Amino acid sequence: MNLETVEIKAFVPATDFERSKRFYRDLGFNIPWSSDELAYLYAGRCSFLLQDIHGKTPAEPCMMHLLVEDVASWWRHVGEQRLAERYGVRTEPPGDKPWRVREFVLTDPSGVVWRIGTSMAQIRE
Repeated sequence: MNLETVEIKAFVPATDFERSKRFYRDLGFNIPWSSDELAYLYAGRCSFLLQDIHGKTPAEPCMMHLLVEDVASWWRHVGEQRLAERYGVRTEPPGDKPWRVREFVLTDPSGVVWRIGTSMAQIRE
């Protein structure tokens, strides 16, 4: 019996599919494939599927956690891209969490909450 896994991907809901694709491109994700209802997004070795849910259940309860090598660079990029102003999304600056991750919060245009951070074991001050 072989129970080895290859990959797991979340389906992230998008209430405005085209706007969400632009947001994620500006955040730094690539979109090599997209249909009318689904898009494959990746950055580095991390990926997810963006799903058009127009007229379906709201996206608000959805939360994603993305571990990155350098949270400060990601936070700087979010600011340089002016994502909060351009897309009307919420951000919270980086902070050290009890679960030993320095992370910041970014919502997407559909209300999906992203916690983007670096393991504090990796951070060298």
